[in-house]
Amino acid sequence: MTGTRTVEHAEGGEATARRPGRWLALAVLVFAVLLVAVDATVLGLATPFLSEDLKPSGTQLLWIGDVYSFVIAGLLVSMGSLGDRIGRKKLLLVGATAFGAVSVLNAYATSPEMMIVARALLGVAGATLMPSTLALIRNLFHDPRERSLAIGIWAATASAGAAVGPLVGGALLEHFWWGSVFLINLPVMAVLVVVGLRLIPESKNPAPGPWDLPSVAGSLVGMIGVVYAVKETAAHGLHLDAAVAGVVGAAGLAWFVRRQLRLDAPLLDMRLFQHRGFSAAVLADLLTILGLAGLIFFLSQFLQLVQGRSPLQAGLAELPAALGAIGAGLVAGFVARRFSVRSAVSGGLAAVGLALAALTALGRETGYPLLGASLLVVGIGAGLAFTVTADVILSSVPKEQAGAASAVSETAYELGAALGIAVLGSIVTGVYRDFPTPHGVPEPVAAAAHESLGGAVEAAAALPERSAGALVTAAQDAFVSGLHIAAGVGAAVLLATAVAAWFLLRGQRLEGGAAEHP
Repeated sequence: MTGTRTVEHAEGGEATARRPGRWLALAVLVFAVLLVAVDATVLGLATPFLSEDLKPSGTQLLWIGDVYSFVIAGLLVSMGSLGDRIGRKKLLLVGATAFGAVSVLNAYATSPEMMIVARALLGVAGATLMPSTLALIRNLFHDPRERSLAIGIWAATASAGAAVGPLVGGALLEHFWWGSVFLINLPVMAVLVVVGLRLIPESKNPAPGPWDLPSVAGSLVGMIGVVYAVKETAAHGLHLDAAVAGVVGAAGLAWFVRRQLRLDAPLLDMRLFQHRGFSAAVLADLLTILGLAGLIFFLSQFLQLVQGRSPLQAGLAELPAALGAIGAGLVAGFVARRFSVRSAVSGGLAAVGLALAALTALGRETGYPLLGASLLVVGIGAGLAFTVTADVILSSVPKEQAGAASAVSETAYELGAALGIAVLGSIVTGVYRDFPTPHGVPEPVAAAAHESLGGAVEAAAALPERSAGALVTAAQDAFVSGLHIAAGVGAAVLLATAVAAWFLLRGQRLEGGAAEHP
């Protein structure tokens, strides 16, 4: 193929050739990333329609929503390592084909069990796409400044996907049935395969060693156990199932780490974490998402259930975060080279922390300017931090391990999101459930109202107008109080991470950047 005749394994200064069609190839790669990110959130709006058709139980509905992210979190490292071994282009094209085919299975599922299996299979396919796309960028772009811009576009697209999901879902569900949210994957994946065959170069580790299946199983069991435990604890409090899953998951991860240290060709080279820049970048990713994820999750409820916006209006209200992330991602490489890596990362984290601190002033009647400005700053700060840390992670490891390193970054993102919703979610829920029940509200209605804000709004519909208004107001005030505390904790986490990143990333610089001045 003509697209593969340019220098294959060139890196940075080793090649001056610039691969023809690289920007078109990047466009296709980032669309794949966008769809994987959108698929994680788009199902939320479709859930009522899906429930009406398939009639799942409450537990089945939770698994339909969660199994996709569980499987992705469990397989990212394994799939990143597989790409290093068999070829990242090959894995990407096989994964894209599978993603499209399984999307049809999701769209036409006829039972809850079929839907759960289809979502799990979609997670397997999604896990092949995310680390493959980032690792391939390293081989597509030999010039370090171009590569930073490409990583910025990749990071901005991944960040924007979660915000775009509700908008895409809302638009489709206004005109089509719920399965349409899956069928939009087909044309993009078809283009990815056709363009990818011609323009994306193959790259892999020339001496990879075997793909260790026991390590794959250990990683899968460990990550799914830990993520399931934190999500269940956030939703229902600590109970036996969650505790057992957490213990099994932690044991699985501990065994996985010990096995990697003994293997001659490990699935993930644990010595990567001895590199201060790599470890600091991964930690920054995890704690940034921990601070953001829970808050954004509950901010959607605030916009809809406290301020009365529709799902589509709530999605539009959150758009400044996506726009800020896109803009910052495009200039992050320049900022890191013009100033320093630690200035860009610490500055971005501090900006997010300060914006979250500003959200402690939110009230039921707060106008949009404060919220919109805070979300814009959150997006800018997160875009700066994520893009530069992704660049640091890729440039900190040998090119043969780019897939595994990319997967570590993605796994930190998934784990941070689960922990964020669990930790900050437990704060919001704990404060909310203690609100005093207004006089005259029957006990069964009060019990339903204390479960969730959505439950309070629904339960109040059966009450007289005066009692209903008092109950909803009390519930909204309690929810906002919990949101204030969660925002304050998130701000503290982000500001502490900013300080830690300033010291841990000392002396770190991007390829082609000037040395940091003390």
